[in-house]
Amino acid sequence: MTRVIAGSAGGRRLAVPPGTGTRPTSDRAREGLFSTWEALLGTLEGVRVADLYAGSGAVGLEALSRGAVH
Repeated sequence: MTRVIAGSAGGRRLAVPPGTGTRPTSDRAREGLFSTWEALLGTLEGVRVADLYAGSGAVGLEALSRGAVH
């Protein structure tokens, strides 16, 4: 189980596919990634984000929760 950290869906838990084939990005790593992006861009409102290795989709869902459009 992982969770959305912030934004409109902040705190919501995400089900992870069973087995060892999917390892979602840790909460700490996503927090660092999004803190860096927000420091550089100011906000993610209207930004397009590609979650290229979307096993659980946690990075993409976090981006949408924080205002990304696609």
